Amino acid sequence: MTNGGADYCFECVGMASLVQEAYASCRKGWGKTIMLGVDRPDSQLSLNSVDVLCSGKTLVGSLFGGLKAKSDIPILAKRYMDKEVRLDDFVTHEMKFDEINKAFKLLLDGNCLRCVMWMD
Repeated sequence: MTNGGADYCFECVGMASLVQEAYASCRKGWGKTIMLGVDRPDSQLSLNSVDVLCSGKTLVGSLFGGLKAKSDIPILAKRYMDKEVRLDDFVTHEMKFDEINKAFKLLLDGNCLRCVMWMD
């Protein structure tokens, strides 16, 4: 089906065994496996060292989409302030903090995209 492996494999579940399968499924020479899922903190990942060294494949983690907080957050904040990035449209509800259980219910029921919780 892929004629030699996938160019990109995404592991979104958070299981070390699936990361290994995704890596094995990547094309030799330039295949890239991206880890998005979060496994248990004590989970171990096992890969063949010769395969990693010689295959030309890449394995990367992508926590927060690769955001680099020190450099990217000031850029994103400026873009928001300059109205280049519209985040306010994603706020579907605003509630007082004592309504937090209601906010979670809306979220779990699929009736809320983003809820701002006010502490006062």
